Amino acid sequence: MKKALQSRFRLFLIMVFMAVQQLLTAQELTRVEPPFWWTGMEHSELQLMVYGKNISVLRPVIEYPGVTLKETILVENPNYLFLNLVIEKETLPGTFLIQFDNEKRNEISYSFELFERKSGSSQRKGFSSSDVIYLLMPDRFANGDVSNDDMPGMIDKADRNNPNGRHGGDLKGIRDNLDYFADLGVTALWINPVFEANVPKPSYHGYSITNFYRIDPRFGTNDEYRQLSEEAGKKGIMIVKDMVFNHFGINHWWMKDLPMKDWLNQWPEYTRSNFRAGTIMDPYASDADRDRMLKGWFDTMMADLNQKNSFVANYLIQNSVWWVEYADLGGIRMDTYPYSDKDFMAKWMNYIRSEYPDFSVVGEAWLNTTPQVSYWMESNRNADGFNSNLNFVFDFPLKYAINSAFNEDNGWSSGAAKLYETISFDFLYSHPSQIVTFADNHDADRLYSVLGKDFNKFKMAIVFLMTTRGIPQIYYGTELLMTGWEHDGHGFIREDFPGGWEGDTANAFISEGLTTEQKDAWDFMRMLLNWRKDKQVIHQGQLKHYIPEEGVYVYFRYDEDESVMVVINNNKESRTFRTDRFAESLKGYSTGTDILHRTNFDQLKMISIPAMSARIIELKK
Repeated sequence: MKKALQSRFRLFLIMVFMAVQQLLTAQELTRVEPPFWWTGMEHSELQLMVYGKNISVLRPVIEYPGVTLKETILVENPNYLFLNLVIEKETLPGTFLIQFDNEKRNEISYSFELFERKSGSSQRKGFSSSDVIYLLMPDRFANGDVSNDDMPGMIDKADRNNPNGRHGGDLKGIRDNLDYFADLGVTALWINPVFEANVPKPSYHGYSITNFYRIDPRFGTNDEYRQLSEEAGKKGIMIVKDMVFNHFGINHWWMKDLPMKDWLNQWPEYTRSNFRAGTIMDPYASDADRDRMLKGWFDTMMADLNQKNSFVANYLIQNSVWWVEYADLGGIRMDTYPYSDKDFMAKWMNYIRSEYPDFSVVGEAWLNTTPQVSYWMESNRNADGFNSNLNFVFDFPLKYAINSAFNEDNGWSSGAAKLYETISFDFLYSHPSQIVTFADNHDADRLYSVLGKDFNKFKMAIVFLMTTRGIPQIYYGTELLMTGWEHDGHGFIREDFPGGWEGDTANAFISEGLTTEQKDAWDFMRMLLNWRKDKQVIHQGQLKHYIPEEGVYVYFRYDEDESVMVVINNNKESRTFRTDRFAESLKGYSTGTDILHRTNFDQLKMISIPAMSARIIELKK
């Protein structure tokens, strides 16, 4: 009996010894993220995520002038290390080895490159009210390279017959057609996420991210994305990158081996967000409702990140900076802004603004009312003292107003008055000019469908969008009167752009096969966007509007040197009216020219306007 126990004990020791030996000898280095960095950054600290089998038993060593390994952090998963580096501002660009040693010999090394930061990077200018942003879905815009429609290892295959499937549009398709945007008058491209999204459910939209440092190969490569940004910049068009901090795809490599249990917001069973973003600022909201909003998963294919975890926070912050530097971005559109921890988001914005003081970030705070949306704008006067540091927000309340105003009878708060009333709530915004205005996007009904395919209503809506305060954003195909209803499925509001695929019967890039009305819409948009591009008074001028009377809404954009009078007649009959009540805005001006109808006004005492139409009158002294 005693010998048997001794034998078992020796066997146990051998097994422990073998396990320790295996732990000490079987290390791998799979990933280092960020994979490289830059010298001369405002922030000197950099945290590297190192991943590989049993990597934590090794001791990292760095020897490079100006680079200090400040701290090596072990976490609960032995396959991860987090390295806190300090990179002095004067550090020279170059490559250094990160040696991962054990007591016996050098086991593994990683060549980490420090690039020289592009001159003027920290002074880059973001988008502003002088821009027009064009939103496009790369998968649905143009297929420039059919060879990448299906790629090895990518689960979701191309199927253009499936409205919700992948159709094959790519970065080359965008790059090949940059002249289209330049001719239209667009100055910024917001492109839906192009990160790798390798999940089984159709992922053409890009929001199920499975690699934050890789462009999806079905769109192209990292280098092609950088080339797109460079070539667009030469044509006066900046790239606005769509980013997501709230969630990521369940096929991300993290999901097979989480760094730590609280990397995600996890529940005993699948729990979807209640999507009630208003609970974040609601002073009476229950903790249960607020927690479900913040910590509930966005979808079965999208795990919810826990930004309260400092390692998650650092990872996301650094990833956003990495893309700004790598691709020379002009802006960021942040998805589902209120769904992430708000204190983290404020910290991120503070980091971004200290690294790039004039950079632009617009947050998707999809809320119905102006008080709710304004809460998320920087320096707002919030009762709880919260400051988001976010410099731009989307104007969802105005979007709803545009969608309904031109379909309603004119009343005290309906029809044209709805536009007036919505704009009048601008006192709630800390910076009313820093609002991105829009009438439709990739998640909502197409504008032309909403307006009952009425071309006159369409032109009024576009005139208002291009002349009111803020930064107008248009959705791809709006200029071609594309239609679709969200309740039919997202695929029907994200149809293929005509001419983006070989064999298309219509080709918008060469104006072939389009209807007469589509051509008229495109010409109208082109004229208006290019006129706006050079109008400082529209970019930076003051706004003064007058209460709509009998469905006629009049407002002025003005500065010390110039004034533009906009008249919108939301009636089925023409209107002629005296201008006496606009005397304060017309003082010093005696004539004008309507740029839409090419009509000259020899006097401004009486103005006539056709039914369901708009005038943009450049006033002259």
